[in-house]
Parts: sequence; structure tokens; C-alpha cells
Amino acid sequence: MNDYVVEAKSVEKTLGRGAGEVHALRGVDLALRRGELTLLMGPSGSGKTTLLLVLGCMLTPSSGSVTVCGTPTADADKEALARIRREHVGFVFQSYHLFPTLTATQNVQLALDIRGEHGGRAAQKSRDALAMVGLEQKVDSLPGGLSGGEQQRVAIARALVANPSVVLADEPTGALDGKNGQSIMRILADTAHERERAVLVVTHDPRVVPYADRIVEIEDGLIVQERTDRPRMPTAVPFRA
Repeated sequence: MNDYVVEAKSVEKTLGRGAGEVHALRGVDLALRRGELTLLMGPSGSGKTTLLLVLGCMLTPSSGSVTVCGTPTADADKEALARIRREHVGFVFQSYHLFPTLTATQNVQLALDIRGEHGGRAAQKSRDALAMVGLEQKVDSLPGGLSGGEQQRVAIARALVANPSVVLADEPTGALDGKNGQSIMRILADTAHERERAVLVVTHDPRVVPYADRIVEIEDGLIVQERTDRPRMPTAVPFRA
């Protein structure tokens, strides 16, 4: 069985036009494996987020190919790409993207609504996802009543509730303190190892390195190094905000 969930081959991406044209990716090869947490690290402007969006079918490459769960995306139209995202990809962003007037359960359930799952069963799946990230006591809370770490856990529960094949997280610890950042990384590591999902974390935060199975470094749109050596993972941190 092929353990690769997402494969990018010779991917290039050009953004803008004319004088503002930027070659964000310059021939990237990267494969994400099930059961593995990969860190994508590099300086600002190196192409990290662009690559994440290409892998998640939010952006189409200018050239090269991306395959998600065995499905080539090169000839896919917008509707087909949206279907791939719905069926296979969970996104986590630094800014959480929660709706302030919806409860934690309702925010998570949005990921099921767009997949056509509604009603009591969807609500229960959303509560179960919140319990999985340590928020069983916060299912009816609004985002304004949650700390930053709790809001990010709601966002992770939303990404996981539909059981995606790959989770793509863009700077998920960027707005959090050390303790909350460790809690978030523990959840993402467990998602990779215990749930056998591919997890990619885009970050410039060296504190998250111990959680990685693989570290990929990108500079000027090129992968410059891959390594698997990293410090020992910290001991488990309880879910506290």
C-alpha cells in the first residue's frame, strides 16, 4: 500500500504579473506520508504558505503535478478541487477562523454541513471531536468566551471532525504561548501517529521541532534540506489554556 497521501512533483507557482511577478515555488518535490508529522520551515517569503495552499488544492500550480489520495489534480476544475478538499483535507490556520456568534459545537459542525451531514448525528460527531481535543466542557461556549489556545483547539476539532486524510496547519502555534503551543502540537502529533493521518505544519517556531517526524526546509521557493533528526519530544502537556 502506498503510504503517500499527497505528492507534489516539480511544482512551480508564479504569483502576480509584470513588475510584481514573484516565483513563489521553483520546482518543489514533496510527499506527505500517513502516520507522519512533517514540519515545513523557512524564513518569511520562502514559499511555505504557498506550498501548503497548493498541496491543499487551494491554489493550482503554474506547472508540475499534485496528487491527493491517488487522484491527480492537474485537470480538475474548481468543483472537482472543492470535492477533493471536502473529502480529504483539513485546514488549520493561525487566526482560527471561528464564527463569533456560533458555539464551539456549531463552529465544528460547519465542516460537516458542507459535506451534507446535518442534524443530531452531526452535532454529536462535533461534540466528540471537541472532546478529543480536551474541550468537552466547552461545547456550548462562544469563541469570545474561550482563550486563544481553546479557540485553536476548536479549529483543530473542525479540521478533524470529517476524518480527513491529511491535515495542513499554517502557523498553528504562532499566536500562542509556550504551554498552549505544546498542547496544540501534541494534538497534531497524536493525529498523525494514532489516527494514521498525514500532517504538515508550516512554522518558523523552533519550539515545535521536537514534535516532528521529518523537517523540510524551504528557501526562495526551493526545498533545500530534509532531515529526521530532532530533539526528544517533551513530556505530555495537559490541555490548559
